[in-house]
Amino acid sequence: METFNHKLNTHIDSWLGPRDQRVRGWLLLDDYPPTFALTVMYLLIVWMGPKYMQHRQPYSCRGLLVLYNLGLTLLSFYMFYELVSAVWHGGYNFYCQDIHSAPEVDKKVIKVLWWYYFSKVIEFMDTFFFILRKNNHQITFLHIYHHASMLNIWWFVMNWIPCGHSYFGASINSFVHVVMYSYYGLSAIPAVRPYLWWKRYITQLQLIQFFLTVFHTMSAVIWPCGFPMRWLYFQISYMVTLIILFANFYIQTYKKRSGSQQKGSPAHGHTNGTPSMEHSAHKKLRVD
Repeated sequence: METFNHKLNTHIDSWLGPRDQRVRGWLLLDDYPPTFALTVMYLLIVWMGPKYMQHRQPYSCRGLLVLYNLGLTLLSFYMFYELVSAVWHGGYNFYCQDIHSAPEVDKKVIKVLWWYYFSKVIEFMDTFFFILRKNNHQITFLHIYHHASMLNIWWFVMNWIPCGHSYFGASINSFVHVVMYSYYGLSAIPAVRPYLWWKRYITQLQLIQFFLTVFHTMSAVIWPCGFPMRWLYFQISYMVTLIILFANFYIQTYKKRSGSQQKGSPAHGHTNGTPSMEHSAHKKLRVD
C-alpha cells in the first residue's frame, strides 16, 4: 500500500508540480487514496442505502438533524469570520493574491481552509439523513455531484494552492452555509417550520455566490499576480457547471411550480398523513 501511495503521489506531482510543503503531515492531506476512498464509500452508501431502507420504516432523526445543522451553522460561521478577518487585516489583494504573502496570514488562512476541506466529509451526512428518512427524491445528480466533487477538488486545493486567491470561494460559501444550515436546523422543528419563508432565496444566494466567484477568479486572470493560472481556469469551469445545474434546479423547482399553480393545477394529495401543502414544501429539493 505504501508503494502504491508513493507511485500515485509521484504521478500526481509530475502532473501538477511540487506540492505546498506547509500542509505536510496534516490529516488526510499527504496521500490522495484516503480522500478517494471516502468518496467511493459515499457513492456506495448512496447506491445501497435506499435499497437497504426500501422495506424499512423511515427514521425521524429530528433531534440529530437539529444538532447536526446547528453544528454546521457554527462551523460555517467560524470559517467565514476567520477567513474574512485574516484576509482583511492581512492585507490580501482582492483582485489577485498569490499563495505566498505574510507567513502569519497565510498560516491562518491555510488552517481555516483545512477545516473547510474537512467539512466536506462532514457534509456527506446530508445525504445519509435523506436515506435514513427515505427522502430519496432529494438525492439528485446535482446533490451527489456537488458533494462528491467538492471533497476531491479541495484535497488538490489544499495540497497546491492552500491560501492566497483560494480564500474567496470558501469564504462566500461558508456564509451561504450559515444561512442554509440554520434554515434546515430550524425546519427540523415542526413548530417553527410554518414561519420559514426564505427557502427559495437560498438557491438564489447560491447562484449569486457562483457568479461572484467567477468574477473574482476572472480578476486574477485579467490582473495576474503569480497565482497558478491553470487553477483559475479550472475554478471558472467548475463554477460554470454549478451555475448550469443550480439554475436548472431553480427553474424546475420554483418557476415551473409557480406556473402550474397559476394555471390551477391540483395540489398533491395527502401522503403518510402529511397535509398536501406541507408535503409539497418537503418535496422541494435540498441542494448545497
